[in-house]
Amino acid sequence: MDDLLVTPGPGAPRGLRIPDIELDERFSHASGPGGQGVNTSDSRVQLSLDLATTSALDEVQRARVLSRLSTKLAGTVLTVTAAEQRSQRQNRRAARERLAAALREAVAPPVVRRATRPTKGSKRRRLEAKRQRADLKRSRRRPGSD
Repeated sequence: MDDLLVTPGPGAPRGLRIPDIELDERFSHASGPGGQGVNTSDSRVQLSLDLATTSALDEVQRARVLSRLSTKLAGTVLTVTAAEQRSQRQNRRAARERLAAALREAVAPPVVRRATRPTKGSKRRRLEAKRQRADLKRSRRRPGSD
């Protein structure tokens, strides 16, 4: 096929272009529907990319991707599988889309949480609810148990 193009997004403003030579595609029998053809055609696709050696990522992106996808990696290799379709071509396209989506999501910089304060109204409502709950519990006590 062609090079894998990852659309621009946060962390990759110009997008990414992964050379086809760096992608490793393997094909195998897929389980599931397909009739007699399921046993004869290699329609399942495994698409792998070694994140440590790819030329598509700069060092900041590489570090971010390796840390974010660490649970999905075998060493430094990210592998995506597609076997939903009967057609090998459709599964190849689906695997490339999944790999591109995973990379696009992983190169995005982390969202920094800004500390916020509760509003006056929310503080007032919380304290009023506490007072009501205390009054309710106080009313359940036996007289003279204080």
